[in-house]
Amino acid sequence: MEKLAGFLLRHKAGVLIAAVALVLVSGAMALLVNVSYDLTSYLPDDAPSTRALEALADSSGQGVPNLSVYVPCSSIPEALDCKARLRAVDGVYSVLWLDDTVDVYQPLELLDEDQVRAWYVPGNGALFLLTVKDKDYEATIDGIEAIIGEDGALAGEAADYNYIQTVSMGEVSNIMLYAVPLILVVLLFATSSWLEPVLFLLVIGVAIVLNSGTNLFLGRISYVTQACSAILQLAVSMDYAIFLLHAFARHRQTHPDVTEAMKLAVSEAAPAIAASMVTTLFGFLSLCLMKFKLGADMGIVLAKGVLLSYVAVVALLPVLAIYAHKLLDKTRHRAFLPGFDGFARGVMKIRIPVICLVLVLIVPCFIAARSNNFIYGSSGFYAADSPVMEQKRYIASVFGDSQQVLLLVPQGDEAAELALSQDLEDLDMVSSVVSYATYVGPQIPSQVVDESQLSQLRSGGWSRIILYTDAGDEGPEAFALVQAVRAVAQRYYGDQAHLVGRCGVNYDLMNTVTGDNLTITLAAIVSIGLVLLLTFRSLTLPFILLLTIEGAIWINLSIPYFAGSDLNFIGYQIISSVQLGATVDYGILLTQHYLTNRLKLGKPKGTAVHEAVATAAPSVLTPALIIFIACQILGIVSTNGVISQMGHILGRGALISVAMVLLFLPGMLYIFDGAIRKTTWRRKTAADKEAAT
Repeated sequence: MEKLAGFLLRHKAGVLIAAVALVLVSGAMALLVNVSYDLTSYLPDDAPSTRALEALADSSGQGVPNLSVYVPCSSIPEALDCKARLRAVDGVYSVLWLDDTVDVYQPLELLDEDQVRAWYVPGNGALFLLTVKDKDYEATIDGIEAIIGEDGALAGEAADYNYIQTVSMGEVSNIMLYAVPLILVVLLFATSSWLEPVLFLLVIGVAIVLNSGTNLFLGRISYVTQACSAILQLAVSMDYAIFLLHAFARHRQTHPDVTEAMKLAVSEAAPAIAASMVTTLFGFLSLCLMKFKLGADMGIVLAKGVLLSYVAVVALLPVLAIYAHKLLDKTRHRAFLPGFDGFARGVMKIRIPVICLVLVLIVPCFIAARSNNFIYGSSGFYAADSPVMEQKRYIASVFGDSQQVLLLVPQGDEAAELALSQDLEDLDMVSSVVSYATYVGPQIPSQVVDESQLSQLRSGGWSRIILYTDAGDEGPEAFALVQAVRAVAQRYYGDQAHLVGRCGVNYDLMNTVTGDNLTITLAAIVSIGLVLLLTFRSLTLPFILLLTIEGAIWINLSIPYFAGSDLNFIGYQIISSVQLGATVDYGILLTQHYLTNRLKLGKPKGTAVHEAVATAAPSVLTPALIIFIACQILGIVSTNGVISQMGHILGRGALISVAMVLLFLPGMLYIFDGAIRKTTWRRKTAADKEAAT
């Protein structure tokens, strides 16, 4: 590393020019990155809902109905006129309403009451089901809102994604505006120069731009990744820069030549930073094993981000520091952080009670963390008072908390279709069923049926069976309905029947995420455990460190359970992996100080642990506070439920992790000192030889 540092410092101007050029190119590339707002597209390819969506697209070429539109109107003719105007809006593929399933020109009293109420409430208004393009939601919905007026309402995936695009993503820049000044204040307390925090933010900012630009090569990224990646990259990699400049300051005390001091600093700091980076890297990469492909989306972007941050710190920061070393000297200030010797003495006094308390809590917290109630549908995406939720509640108040579910079956066997429709209507939570077999009947030739009505029930070789259900889009009743409908349909059509609806998607999300939990957790623990094994060359320390951080994760994720609040399905596994990868570094740093004191310098175990806590405390508190502030800003500013909840829990997790490292880990190192010494490979030192005699 010293040779590499020497090469970079000999070509300082070239490094700066290359950095500027890469930032400009990456900044332009970042504007071209395709952001996906449809989380259902991240379901596994073999998920039933994925196959159902593909079948629906093949049957109509128009995709899935994704927008419910309420229009206040007082008569059937007025509703039909509104339907025609909605169909004419650019970006609207199709409009489904009551007239597509029954003859609305006959008296409504002769029709099924539940079926009519699902679409039309006399004297109140009509509810239309639209299929709109999966891009340019804003322009399409603007056209729809111009028709329905202020008294109308929208709900559904298109409305959700439009809100995400126009509101949630607009909040991302605000997150940085709030977070960066607060992080700057923390850095000012943690450093000894007014200029150092500026250099830190500049270098990590370069890495963030490079990461954002190179996302173009991934084809697309999810809006969750787009919203979270920059702030998380800033939070988890800032300590790389702090560690390098601290090493530079130490070597300048013994080496007057700044270039020589920086080469030594890079040679010393780069391997230690690399070890820290690799643990974080593996924590993020473990997300790639999730069957729910959002994990790979976020894992790759975050892993790429910490790798680029490492490169920027090792290659760019030394150059900037050399150019600015005189300003660094002129802007020195006294240390603001207090000494932690008294804190370390207190930790040593309470080590046994702390260990007992944690061991008592850890098992129920583990069970509680795995027993959380999850939200899979859009109800967890938004604040209760957001416009999306208010309009959704209003539509439910008029038409009931119900939904229409589509079942696609191969066209051609009218007898099987009729029998299936009758069996489906007998299911609990199904109020009525409309299909070609029930609406037209197998006796009437399709040639005499109106083509506009026929296209809603048959197209592309598929028949559409529309189920009017009293179930919501998730929960025990909705998921039981999914299981029942799929079981009945399979009796008639086997694997060729496909259920299309939010309840089906949410059910498949539940199964996918639940199946991912154990795999991802074990992968993260094993991979990081191997890194710890190679780093410390110890059989005991990886278990102690993993217990410390996993214990912090279990405590963190048990809080929603004990508080009686729900967790969004996206957050649970991502939070576990990110907290493990981002905060295990705290334990590594404290343990390295302990090993140096104990094995290299031969100090008594009590002294070794005490001094390790006093030395490591300021170094681990700084990045923990940065993660806490960054994530809490993410949670406070974002109105998107997924992003907001993830921010709050990750920020809280950083504080719990640092508390476990500073309070629980020292006691474990003290108690298991003998086992650590016996199971850690090291060269014999003078202290060892003296102890042996």
